[in-house]
Amino acid sequence: MPTYTPAPDWPTRADWKEVAGIATDSRDRVFVFARDPHALLVFDPDGARLESWDATMFVRPHGVTVGPDDCVYCTDDMGHTVRKFSPLGELLFTLGTHGKPSDTGATSIDFRTVTHAGPPFHYPTNLAVAPNGNLYISDGYGNARVHVFAPTGALLFSWGEPGVGPGQFHVPHGIAIDRDGLVYVADRENSRIQLFTPTGAFVSEWADLARPSQVFIDRDGKFFVAELGYRAGMWPGTKPPTPDATGGRVSVFDANRNLIARWGGGTNPTAPGDFFAPHDICTDSRGNVYVAEVTWSAGGSRGLVPAGCHALQKFAPGAST
Repeated sequence: MPTYTPAPDWPTRADWKEVAGIATDSRDRVFVFARDPHALLVFDPDGARLESWDATMFVRPHGVTVGPDDCVYCTDDMGHTVRKFSPLGELLFTLGTHGKPSDTGATSIDFRTVTHAGPPFHYPTNLAVAPNGNLYISDGYGNARVHVFAPTGALLFSWGEPGVGPGQFHVPHGIAIDRDGLVYVADRENSRIQLFTPTGAFVSEWADLARPSQVFIDRDGKFFVAELGYRAGMWPGTKPPTPDATGGRVSVFDANRNLIARWGGGTNPTAPGDFFAPHDICTDSRGNVYVAEVTWSAGGSRGLVPAGCHALQKFAPGAST
């Protein structure tokens, strides 16, 4: 089985309480979408800060994706928008209307208040770029849909509704697309990943997961899953499925969805290599793994972990065991 070792003191400079999104580009530059303070920062693989983009337009940073052409997509859940930037940071277009959620019956960010599916967007979460350039957006805390846009930003179609059945969602939180165009949606509060055709037809699901926040597919077809677990970000009135239910962790599956690596679990969430609130995950061309955590909003603000708990970790691949 492959092993992954924490890279100490990465990045070399950081002053955030939590990191919502993480992505890498074709040059292995690392894009960090942070909260408190709001920041979209770019680092080199060694952790040195290269540049900082204007993030004042975002209400609450959530997800960041770098496309094959190195354009950058930023999801602002509480702003109800997704913005596309050029590789140099120029704003190209905005999807959604800033500050205006769609009608889904939702009265808060609590997914349990959603009464019906709606159009884009109500607390959107993440974006994936299909091989044909279409944009697939998971939406989100206040909706229960996946929306598909043309590369130009025109809405093509949507699917999904609240619930626990096939094609239904309770917080479609993360999304990824493989080289064949199949769509993987991290259906977080249903503790599963659902697999769909490019047109939204349900194919299958897998559920050996603990509230998956994001799924990332590397160039070899391996699946990297950031799992929030059952010790952080629990909704009021909900309980873990068992007293010993896992905390935050990372799971890696091969191209056939066989589990090949898993670490974390939240036993010591402040320790290198363990987690409190994994929220996003990606890899670079060298096989390094980056994991972003929302440690502050998922419990740090209530004293569940110290304020200095890590919000971003890098893991280097090691020899297989």
